Amino acid sequence: MPLRALKIAVVVMGIMLVVGFAAMVAVIAGRLSRGPPVPSASRAPAPLEIPAGARIEAIGVGADRFALVVALPEGTREVIIVDIGSGRPLGVIPLREKR
Repeated sequence: MPLRALKIAVVVMGIMLVVGFAAMVAVIAGRLSRGPPVPSASRAPAPLEIPAGARIEAIGVGADRFALVVALPEGTREVIIVDIGSGRPLGVIPLREKR
């Protein structure tokens, strides 16, 4: 009797493996057939404005924001922190040389 129960358990687990693998393949195929999501125009962030004559010297990226180091025409620099999701500036940090 125990051998018969073992055979049944092996057959049931084999069927579960095949069904699980088929389900996984179906989910992956469904996701691939849809393609990447297209961003809607209403969610596109507004252009980021930097001061006239300024140039971007460096960009740093974090989890939900990025930072731009901007060289201003007067010769000074500042860091602009921007929210990635909204494109909205979160703050400006002026940089100066230590004396």
